[in-house]
Amino acid sequence: MRHPGRSVIVLGAVLSAVACKSTKSAPEASGPQAAQAAQAAQARDAGPSLQPVSAFAAITDEKQRSAALFVEAGRVIAHPRCVNCHPADGVPLQGMDQRRHVPAVTGGPAGHGTPGLPCTSCHQARNTPLVGTTLRSVPGNPKWALAPAEMAWVGVPLGKICEQLKDPARNGGKSLEALHHHMAEDVLVGWGWDPGPGLEPVPGTQRAFGELIRAWIDTGAACPSP
Repeated sequence: MRHPGRSVIVLGAVLSAVACKSTKSAPEASGPQAAQAAQAAQARDAGPSLQPVSAFAAITDEKQRSAALFVEAGRVIAHPRCVNCHPADGVPLQGMDQRRHVPAVTGGPAGHGTPGLPCTSCHQARNTPLVGTTLRSVPGNPKWALAPAEMAWVGVPLGKICEQLKDPARNGGKSLEALHHHMAEDVLVGWGWDPGPGLEPVPGTQRAFGELIRAWIDTGAACPSP
C-alpha cells in the first residue's frame, strides 16, 4: 500500500543527503565565519586522531595547558559536522563547506522543525541509506534537532565558543560536570563520529574527546584567545 506523503518525504531525504555530499565550492566567506572555516580546515589537516591528554603534560603553566587542551577538543567542537547544527538564525547548514540546508527548512521554536516539516520527515532514529547506493545516507539520530539559538556557534571563534560553553545561560543550563557528561556520553554528540556513508566524521573518538574535556575542566577550564 502506498502511504500519502511518502514520496514527498523521500524526495526531501534525497535532496538533503545529496546536498551534504556535493563537491561544489561555497562562495568565499569573510569575517568570523571565514576564520571558523580556517579552524575547521586546520582540524581536518591535523589528521583523524585526537592528541591524548598526556601530550599536553609538558605545558607547565596550568592555564596555558587548559587552553591548549580546549584547542585540541576544539577540533571536534569547531568541525562543520558539529557547527552545522548550531546556527543563530534557526537554519541548519550542510556539508563540509557549510551550505544552507536543502530543502529549505528552519528549526522552528524548539529546534525540531516546523509543524508542516518537522526534522523527522527526513531524519530518522538512525542514518538511513539511500535506495540503490551504499555510498550516501540521510543523517539520523533519536535526538536529532538544532541547538538553541543561545548556543549558536556558526561564525563564532573557538575562544568565544569556549566562553559560551562555560556560561549556563548559553549552554542549556549545564554545570561543567553536566557539560562533560554531555560531551562524553550524549548520543547526539556521538553521532559526529558515525555520520553515515559519504560524510566525514569528526576527529578521534568520543572517549578521547571526553577525556580532553575532563582534563580541560580539571585544569581550570581556561579558554584560548578568541
